[in-house]
This record gives sequence, structure tokens and C-alpha cells, in this order.
Amino acid sequence: MSSKGPIGSKSQKRISVDGIGGVFIYANDAKTLGQWYARHFGIKLETYEEGKVYGTEFRYRSLGDSSRIDSTVFSVSASKVPLPPERRECVINYRVRDLPGFLDQLKGDGIVVEKTEDFDYGRFAWIKDPEGNRIELYQPLP
Repeated sequence: MSSKGPIGSKSQKRISVDGIGGVFIYANDAKTLGQWYARHFGIKLETYEEGKVYGTEFRYRSLGDSSRIDSTVFSVSASKVPLPPERRECVINYRVRDLPGFLDQLKGDGIVVEKTEDFDYGRFAWIKDPEGNRIELYQPLP
């Protein structure tokens, strides 16, 4: 069996994900779950929105440019609908440097972009993987 390189590799240069922007856990009781992570994992969560959103940022120097500080968000948020015990939802936020170019690339591969939104801290887009898991794409603003 011959090796053809990494999974998904192609001969032409493609835009890629360059990190995880955040992990977002949805819960029926965000405050209690946030306290659980604080106690058992030592993650000190700030209250972003009382009773609804608790989180923190893990900050680190960028591997590509040590003068730049990057971060990964960890957040526990109240679910908008009650979650059944057998199904919980977790969204992984992938960071990209060129979101419009990346989205064009995905669309060219037949992947549907559900929504895009711009905020004062970054640009976002949402897609689903083949199993229906929601994926959030994020381009931080400089």
C-alpha cells in the first residue's frame, strides 16, 4: 500500500484551519455545569451573562509569530431548549485566517454555508459535517 500524504491533501495549495477558536458546551444548567468544570478541572470561569453564559480564554503566544497572542475560548452556555439526557451538543469553533476564501473553497466542494455573521471581534460562519454536527468557523479581527 502506498502513502499519498495526509488525509485530504491535494496538489494545489488550499486555505486551512489554523487552530481551535473555542469549545462551547450547551447545558440545561449552565451555572452548575460551569461550577463543576471550575471544581474538577480547575478552570476559573467568568460570568459573561448571569445564569446563561460562563467562560474563560486560554491565552498563548502564536506559534507562527511569537509577538502575537492567540486564545482559545472555553464556554458553558444555557441551552435554548431542554436537552435530553441521551443527547448533548458541543460546538467546536475552528479559527481560519481567510474566512471568505475558506468559505468559497468549501462551497466549491459542495458544502452548504448555513449562515455568516460579523461582529466587532471577528467574522463567523456555520456549516454542518456529514453527520449533521454543527461547525463554527471564526476569523478573528486584528
